[in-house]
Order: sequence, then structure tokens, then C-alpha cells
Amino acid sequence: MPKQKTNRAAAKRFKISGTGKAMARHSNLRHGMIADSRAPKRQKGSAVVVAGADQARVLRMLGQR
Repeated sequence: MPKQKTNRAAAKRFKISGTGKAMARHSNLRHGMIADSRAPKRQKGSAVVVAGADQARVLRMLGQR
């Protein structure tokens, strides 16, 4: 049986947390942030858990399920 291939586009965008959940980066960090105050910019710097509806699909692309 051949090896399972990881979706490379997904591997660059998502990481697996210690508990096995898919984590993603926040959006809206490229430009136009001069209007944001410090707090939203700082919060967007951290990763966030992928929505439950997308969790299974993302994990399948990463070869976890």
C-alpha cells in the first residue's frame, strides 16, 4: 500500500496542537492595520482553533485521520 500524502498547502497553513486539534493563524494581518488599536493586532498574532465544522477536513488533509 502506498504512503499517505500530506496536502502541502494545508501543512503550511495549519498546525496540530498538543491535544490533536487543528490550529490556524488569524486573518487580516497583511495591510490596513494602521486603523487597529494595539490589542486587536496583538490578539491576531496568536493561533486559533479551527472551527468545528472544518476540523475533520483539515485533519484529513494533514494526514491525521
